[in-house]
This record gives sequence, structure tokens and C-alpha cells, in this order.
Amino acid sequence: MTPWTMGAVELAAAIREKQFSAVELLDAFLARVERYNPALNAIVVFDTEAARQAARAADAALAAGRPCGPLHGVPMTVKDSFDLANHPSTFGRPERRDHRASRDALAVERLKAAGAVVFGKTNVPIDLADWQSFNEIYGDTVNPWNIARTPGGSSGGAAAALAAGLVGLEIGSDIGGSIRVPAHFCGVYGHKPTYGIVPMRGHAYEPGDAESDILVGGPLARRAEDLAVTLDIIAGADPEAPGAWRLDLPAERRQALSDFRIAVMTGDSIHPVDRDTQAAMEDVAAHLESEGATVLRDPALPLPSNELWLLYLTLLRGATSARFSEADAEAAAEQAAAMDPGDMGYGAVLRRSVSQRHFKWLQANDRRERLRGLWRGFFGDVDALIAPMMATAAFPHSRGIAKQDQVFDVDGTSRPVSDTYFWIGLSSTVGLPATLAPAGMSRDGLPIGMQIIGPEGHDHRCLALAKLLEQGFRGFVPPPGYD
Repeated sequence: MTPWTMGAVELAAAIREKQFSAVELLDAFLARVERYNPALNAIVVFDTEAARQAARAADAALAAGRPCGPLHGVPMTVKDSFDLANHPSTFGRPERRDHRASRDALAVERLKAAGAVVFGKTNVPIDLADWQSFNEIYGDTVNPWNIARTPGGSSGGAAAALAAGLVGLEIGSDIGGSIRVPAHFCGVYGHKPTYGIVPMRGHAYEPGDAESDILVGGPLARRAEDLAVTLDIIAGADPEAPGAWRLDLPAERRQALSDFRIAVMTGDSIHPVDRDTQAAMEDVAAHLESEGATVLRDPALPLPSNELWLLYLTLLRGATSARFSEADAEAAAEQAAAMDPGDMGYGAVLRRSVSQRHFKWLQANDRRERLRGLWRGFFGDVDALIAPMMATAAFPHSRGIAKQDQVFDVDGTSRPVSDTYFWIGLSSTVGLPATLAPAGMSRDGLPIGMQIIGPEGHDHRCLALAKLLEQGFRGFVPPPGYD
């Protein structure tokens, strides 16, 4: 097995066993980056000298018999939006080209303390607001499975770099599918944690900015095991926050799929998925049944799917409206007022949501709290929900088209890309944990992922199920030409 197809935990073990040194491993990854990254444009910022110093220190610590962290010597990158000291966090915005972070983000600090060797940063779309990854500063990132397709966004550079074997591990952020969609498009693993358990200090335009509603940070990897290890590293209270709390996530003791009762969604009549995606979900359900799990196909959800879609967008766009200028917000309000009140298209919902009055947001937040209770009832009957991530595998690059006007082909039918918010919002609306794991392949050879969604705080249940499915069903497969 080559390093570029191995997981982070495997790489750290190989260093401890002295199969290769941390310096040798870093140099091997950097040579691979030099070979493949120019075409992919996944890694856009490099911190090579600091990484070499960290790798040499890792080797010295091992030679001296000092304790090694769980990621000892593992070369990795982080998403552009996480601060890396002395390097830019642009969020894809041209005016932030010359930005320099004064310190590492807390998640980056924790990864380094666990032994990771961080050598760069990966590409994103402007404002982290697209399921593609291109911006005026760094250009376009492409999908290693097919360069004509998007790698996803906003953690698109992270997922592309992992799939192509340029890094051993990555971290991303997710408010609108930004960990899960790229993992789905590139055939890797990703975990969106329960809301609030991973502090987001150092993931903001300015130090001291408030943490955003819905937004979480989490790992992307080539192995399910790496997600669990990394989550335990980056989760937990910020020691600099007043009144710090202690995190105690429930462990998942069950070790066989036969011990679980799992709901599987194969599609939705209002937000349809293509035949390949439906077939992948059916294959998952069939495998679960073959392993003795109790499977409930297409269960009734806590709310009708159109209501779930609308509530999520109302809260999401309320959260992202903080980046709007006064003029932009006023223009959106005027446009919303001129629209038919019965118009439930994405463009109308977007304009209403970014310009909603505070009492409207409070009412939506109350609906969210009631929905949280309904989901608790749902998970009183099943252990987890497996669902599609998007209607299709990775779609072609789309430039110069506003998201409300973007469409994709679902078995010959043109569907709005905004359908995807339904699948994203299943977990994001109320902050549920969701692990994205490989589920199948499309007929044209592109990865298809599944979301494994669990109750609040039961991140390790989602991760355990991903690992069990990895062992007996499907795991990471490198794209052709990158193995």
C-alpha cells in the first residue's frame, strides 16, 4: 500500500514503526503535490519550511522516546478559511489577498499538538458560498475523477487533495454542505459534527467575530477511522472562552450492523435523485439487511420535505446575511417585496430570508426547536438515518450563473441545484451529526456518497456505522491515474 492511499492513522503508525520518517513522508507528499497539483489546483498556499521543521522535530521526538500524538508526522493541509499563522485566510475574496493571520486557528493548534505536520491550505469559492471551488485569487479547482466536473465546495480543494493522495488528512467547515458535498463528489469521507462541539476560533473574517449559526468544523479523510480520531482531537471547549464546558460524547459500543435499526432514504418525490443515486441507496439497504440490521426504507420524516427545505433555507440565509452590506440587504428586501408571496422558488426564498426581520427569524428559530424535538422522537425509533447527499454525482463546472439559476440534469430532467438544500438540511437545520461515506459509483464512473445521520451528540454512532460499512460494503477508492 502506498502512502497516498493510506489513512492518517495508518501513516502515523508507519512512522512510529519506522517504516519511514516524518521527513521522508513529507518529502514524498510534496513531490506528489509537485506532480499532480498544477492540474488540480487543490492546494493554493504552502508553508513548506515550517512543515519541514515540524517533521524534523517529530523524528527527533520519536528517536528520543518522547510520547507521540495520534497524528504524529502526518502531512496534511487545512481549508483556506482556517487561520494558519503568517498566511492568508482569503475566503476567496480578492480584497483579502494580502491578509495574514496572526495565529493558528484553534483546530489547527490542536492538530499540530497531536503531531500533524501542516504544510499548506486548500482552495475554496468566494465567501465559501458555492458547491464549486474557484475564486479570483487562486483560480479553479477541478475534480480528480473528471477535471470537467466540480470537486464540490466549499471544502472542494480539501476533498480533491485527499482523493488524489496529495495529503494525509484535511479539515473543512460546513454550513451548507461544505464538508459533505465535496466528500460525496470526490469519493472520500467527511464528518459534520453536532453543532457547537468543535470551537470555530480562527475561522472568521476577523478575530473575535461571533461564531455563526449552523456552521461547524470537521475532518475529511480517506478512512472512517481517521474521522473519529480527528474529531476527538479538535472537539471540546475553547480554553480561552469564559465559562468553558466539558465535552463527553457518548461512545458507541455496538460492533456489528446486526445490532442497529437503520432508516434508509432512497429518494424524495419533491427533491428527486437520479437512478444511480437511488440504486446506491438501495445497495446500502440491501447490504445492511444482509448483515442482519433492521432496515426501514423511506420512513416518514418529522416534517414534509418541502417544509424542511424552507425552514433550513430561512435559517441558513438568515445566518449568512451577516456578510451583506446595508445596501445589499435593502435591495434584497425591495426585490422580495415585489415578488408574489406564494412564490416558493429558491430566488424568492433567498431574498426573503436574507432580508427577514428579526421577529421572523425568531419565529423560524422556534420552529427549529420544535423540529429538534421531533427528530429526537424519530431517533427514539431508529438508531440512524442514511440518506443521499445530492441528486447526482459531481456536476459539470458552472461559471457566471447565480446559484438561484443553476440547474443540473436528473435523468434527463432539468432540476434546480437548490434542491440540494433539502438533503443538506436534514442534519444541518437542527445541528445533527452526519458522516459522509462512499456508497457507490455512477454509470459514468463518478463517486456517490451517503449521509449517515444520527441523534444530537451521537457523532461516534455515525462514525462507527461508517467504519462498519467501510469494512464490509465500500470504502475509499482512488481515482484512475492517482493510485
